[in-house]
Amino acid sequence: MNELLNKEPVKRVGESLKQFDPNLKILVLDTTARTAKDAANSLKCELGAIVKSLVFRSENDFLICLVAGDKRCSLNKLKKILNKKDVSMANADQVKENTGFSIGGVAPTGHLKKLNIIVDKSLNRFKYVYGAAGHPDCVFKITYDDLIKLTNGLEKELAE
Repeated sequence: MNELLNKEPVKRVGESLKQFDPNLKILVLDTTARTAKDAANSLKCELGAIVKSLVFRSENDFLICLVAGDKRCSLNKLKKILNKKDVSMANADQVKENTGFSIGGVAPTGHLKKLNIIVDKSLNRFKYVYGAAGHPDCVFKITYDDLIKLTNGLEKELAE
């Protein structure tokens, strides 16, 4: 058994996946998935099929935007969706404190705190997408529809 699967953040994601669907498994990669490009190369899939979990801050609220690896999250679209002017990327400490994950391994599920999640509709181009699983070398494969259900995510146009 790979020792990465015993790391606490990876176990948290594994638990969340198992509760949702016992058939979902964490994949441990031979090469890093620290960036979307790295993950796509490791998995030999399209860059867009990689789910980037981006943590944003609005006043004292934090939320996660799940965006395709080949897209950028539009801050203007996000501000309109939230109906807030003050929206920015969370810093590394805020990401860790709210999700329990370090940047590079932020998963779409298994967070320490209950966070609202917005899923970019551009991910629905793919039958399967890959999300980080709590460590830069760990991912999981899931259908777009199941990603929405797993995260209880709100589908919106986020990409620019």
